[in-house]
Amino acid sequence: MIRSVAIVGGGTAGWMTATYLKAAFGDRIDVTVVESAQVSRIGVGEATFSTVRHFFDYLGLDEAEWLPKCAGGYKLGIRFENWSAPGEYFYHPFERLRVVDGFSLADWWLEHGDRSQPFDRQCFVTTALCEAKRAPRMLDGSLFAAGLDGSLGRSTLAEQRAQFPYAYHFDADRVAGFLAEYGVARGVRHVVDDVEHVAQDERGWISHIVTKERGELTADLFVDCTGFRGLLINQTMGAEFMSFQDVLPNNRAVALRVPRDEATDMNPYTTAYAAGAGWIWTIPLFGRNGNGYVYSDQFISPEDAERELRAHVAPGRDDLPANHIRMRIGRNRDAWIGNCVAIGLSGAFVEPLESTGIFFIQYAIEQLVKYFPDERWDETQRREWNTRMANAVDGVKEFLVLHYKSARREDTPYWKEAKVRQMPGSLAARLDLARSQLLDEETIYPNYHGFETYSWNTMNLGLGNVPAHPRPALRHMDPTQALAEFAQVKADADAMVAALPSCYDYLASIND
Repeated sequence: MIRSVAIVGGGTAGWMTATYLKAAFGDRIDVTVVESAQVSRIGVGEATFSTVRHFFDYLGLDEAEWLPKCAGGYKLGIRFENWSAPGEYFYHPFERLRVVDGFSLADWWLEHGDRSQPFDRQCFVTTALCEAKRAPRMLDGSLFAAGLDGSLGRSTLAEQRAQFPYAYHFDADRVAGFLAEYGVARGVRHVVDDVEHVAQDERGWISHIVTKERGELTADLFVDCTGFRGLLINQTMGAEFMSFQDVLPNNRAVALRVPRDEATDMNPYTTAYAAGAGWIWTIPLFGRNGNGYVYSDQFISPEDAERELRAHVAPGRDDLPANHIRMRIGRNRDAWIGNCVAIGLSGAFVEPLESTGIFFIQYAIEQLVKYFPDERWDETQRREWNTRMANAVDGVKEFLVLHYKSARREDTPYWKEAKVRQMPGSLAARLDLARSQLLDEETIYPNYHGFETYSWNTMNLGLGNVPAHPRPALRHMDPTQALAEFAQVKADADAMVAALPSCYDYLASIND
């Protein structure tokens, strides 16, 4: 029987894994986190998916309990600026499209919408909340979306039935620190030490690790949370890393932590601003912004990228330290080999454009619990876990490449290259279909990867890949109910904007 798990590496991945395993298995499994005091955390993963609430609910943590301790803010969606033309923007919200007579409002918008107005403003309520900088909760803590409030309990991603209307921004270092305290209080062993050697048995499996101060540490299962270096999975187990650089060229980032001049002026969304050789993120936290430039060093140097970032987000603040990061874009062919599982950056990373880093961590942990091994070490369990992780990562890869292919930018060498770079999988066929009709459940990437049909269509429409003609069937259908639904979206948005507090005011009320 598997009775002990050693997690090498702390950070968000390590402590999410440790606390989740403890919540799932209690004292029946011994969990140890070995974390070096010498290895700095990357600490830029500050935006999340809305599905992350399943993780905190599984641990029994209320939002008001942990969010203020992590400089947390709300994320209602992502605002994409300058991806189609200078000054243009649109939102990718956490909101499913309403349906009338079997067709989504996006379909009805193509036939009867006001084409002089952006698609997202007419079809979603959330865009109005973003524009007005509203929180998703009333001052009494109630959620604006009726029926979605309350704890999910010990639920997983597979049990999500409704689209929860927001995610979080938070300081990843503080989240790791909070989860470390939470985990240690519940029995997780925390070893602060440097791993000097990883020993293998005659099968090539990990038998133990040797730390500088405490010597040997044994376990049945080892989890690699050592980030891009992949100390266990790549350096020890020899996992083959499959680069995505052929389709996703960005390989570096530079990040700044920027105080807000107006502390109360807080946006409830992530901003992704298309720059000359990549894109710039703005993530509002309570008290500061997280900013960064994700770019390809084929088109701009790290020094020039830092200068461009500073000019865009922090002019005159040369005192702010910059964090330069080399990103390993891709995934391991197998992220579980023998008795070693890679979770987090050591397993896969596809750049932070849609905030999928923490989603991959959460999904990997949930699947590890589902396929947790016993003394038989059933190969089918490992194989199924690897297949599911590969499918999720590859699906996100396709979705991210869509962003670059559908964007109308062609004004710099970087953006011209994006148009001719090859496409993964069946994405070319999907984009070709999207030029004639909106995609549906049958025509997006088929395996689970976190993004629903509305996300694919929102990105295509927002970026400018609009079907040439509406669906012919709509010409023969009565539009009365659809037009009424457009009016209802506007009425709902106006009512919520009027009723909800600002993002800052609500967060200030729970930070007191």
